[in-house]
Amino acid sequence: MDLGHRVAAYAGGADAARVVLAPDWRRYVLRHLHDLAVIVLPLLRPLPLLTVIGALHRRAGATLRGRVAIYVAGSTTVLTVVGALAMLDAERDAPESNIITSGDALWWAVTTITTVGYGDRYPTTTTGRLIAFGLMIAGIALLGVVTVTLASWIVERVSAENAAEGAATAAQIDALMAEVRSLRHQQEAGRPAVGRQTPD
Repeated sequence: MDLGHRVAAYAGGADAARVVLAPDWRRYVLRHLHDLAVIVLPLLRPLPLLTVIGALHRRAGATLRGRVAIYVAGSTTVLTVVGALAMLDAERDAPESNIITSGDALWWAVTTITTVGYGDRYPTTTTGRLIAFGLMIAGIALLGVVTVTLASWIVERVSAENAAEGAATAAQIDALMAEVRSLRHQQEAGRPAVGRQTPD
C-alpha cells in the first residue's frame, strides 16, 4: 500500500473511530455530517481542507484581495489533491499507464494545474484524459485569477504612491503661496504710500 492509500485509510479510519467512540453516536453523526460523508464516500476525504479554507477566509479580513488569495490557494490545493486522486483511480490499473503511485499522480496534477506540463507523466485512459482536460481548464482559470489579482495590487500601489506624491506637491505649493503672500504683505507694509507729501 503506497503513501496515498495509507493516508486516505488513516483519514477514513480516524473519522470512523470518532463516530464509534462518541458517547452518543447518533447525536455525534447529526452534528458532524462531514465525518459521515467521508466514511461513506472516500472521495470526499479532502473535505476537511474546506474547513481550513473557511477558517482562513474569516481571518483574511474584509479586503477583496485577501478573500481572492484565500480562495485561489484553497481552490488550487483542493483541485490538485482531488485531481491527483481521481487520476490515480483512473490510471492505476491501466496496462500502459505511467501514473501508478500517489506520488506520480500528485506530480502530474501539480505540473498540469501550473500549466508546466513536463510530459513525463500523462494519462492513457479516456477517463484520465477527461480528468486532465478539466484540470487544465482549472489551471488556466486559476492562473488568470492570480495574474489579475497581482495586476490589481500593483495598480493600487502605484495609485497610492501617486496620490501621496500629489498630496506632498500640493502641500509644497500651498507653503510657497503662503510665503509669497507673506513677502507681498511685508513689501507693501514697508513701501511709502503713493501721493503722500513729506513735510518741509
